[in-house]
Amino acid sequence: MAKREYSFYPGCSSQKGASSSNYLVSVQTMCEELDIQLNEIPDWNCCAASIGYAGGGELPRLALSARNIALSEEHNPGQDIVATCAACWLATRETQERLQHDEGLLAEANTALAEAGLKLRADAPIKHMAEVLIQDIGYEEIGSKVKKPLEGIKIAGYVGCQTNRPFGIAGESYENPKYLDKLVETLGADSIPTYEKKVQCCGGALAFSEPEKSQEMIKGIIEAAYDHGADMIVTPCPVCQMNVEVYQDQINATHGTKFKMPVVYYSTLMSVAYGRSAADAALNGQVIPAKKLEEIAAK
Repeated sequence: MAKREYSFYPGCSSQKGASSSNYLVSVQTMCEELDIQLNEIPDWNCCAASIGYAGGGELPRLALSARNIALSEEHNPGQDIVATCAACWLATRETQERLQHDEGLLAEANTALAEAGLKLRADAPIKHMAEVLIQDIGYEEIGSKVKKPLEGIKIAGYVGCQTNRPFGIAGESYENPKYLDKLVETLGADSIPTYEKKVQCCGGALAFSEPEKSQEMIKGIIEAAYDHGADMIVTPCPVCQMNVEVYQDQINATHGTKFKMPVVYYSTLMSVAYGRSAADAALNGQVIPAKKLEEIAAK
């Protein structure tokens, strides 16, 4: 039996076959090494993080996340709910807190959920996987599993905005969160504590509606990493990972830059450091290969 069990909400982007499915693979590998069991919420649905603000109304948006919480309470009772996607975590936790503090809104949500035979208590803690690692596991235990230290790699920790505000990681600064830096160091790599773009927004959905604005923001994130001598960027957010990685060719064409900066997940770093294969770490899912990690994984 696993040492720790959590009720797992994969979210749309991280599920099998989706844009961040490599994230799910590396998270599962990481959890195997840390003796964590993820119990997927049955029949979960989209959290409405994006489409919920497009005119559907407050209650329908909150009800989508409320349904996931109610399903978790029914099928995985007593377990903290964990999401790997920053947007999913943010939407689910916002729903939880708003319903906890508004009895009328909770009653409305339960009226809607009753149509599906569900009832929400809204008392299960909602956590990002980064919170599980930092607060529940801790750096000491994370470090004790390292078999292949990530020596000789300099990594910029890019937290992004959604895992930083309004909730963030307990005890961390909103302006200069250091948990990714500490994690990088725990895994044997070199961190960049002075990386000034660690909490800048990547532009999010602007990548589709106003790409020139988003790409200008991404350009600054990557330039700062290069200025600090980074070999790669690490992030806890699927949107940040995708935006900062996949638009580098377009930015190069527009600005005459020569960016080729790998952008990886913390779980990818951990899987490699824990001695797992490149496939287990989902390095084959990188658009820009993280060659230094591939070399360590192949040892």
